Amino acid sequence: MRKPRDYDAELKALTEKARQLKSRKQSQLGELVQATGADELTIEELAGALLAATTVERPTREAWRKRGAAFFQGRREDAGSRTGGEQGGAAKDDGRAPSSSGEAGAA
Repeated sequence: MRKPRDYDAELKALTEKARQLKSRKQSQLGELVQATGADELTIEELAGALLAATTVERPTREAWRKRGAAFFQGRREDAGSRTGGEQGGAAKDDGRAPSSSGEAGAA
């Protein structure tokens, strides 16, 4: 005869794992903010920048992804200087500038 499953124990284990994953994600996001220097921004500035980032078009996000990849590969000087300069501008202008500067940098 089969042993009955303990659904309560399984649910408790899954809940604990989800809690650990959420905690790890929050920690990694905090480390990312510090590593990029964004911890020097006020909470309002950081929130505004993140909100703007969620509404930009795909080509801009792809350019940001490439700069982020460069950042994690250790090319912080190139990625950081371009990112810092463009994030200070308006989000709509950023949609045009990275694609042209990204292509020029790749050529």
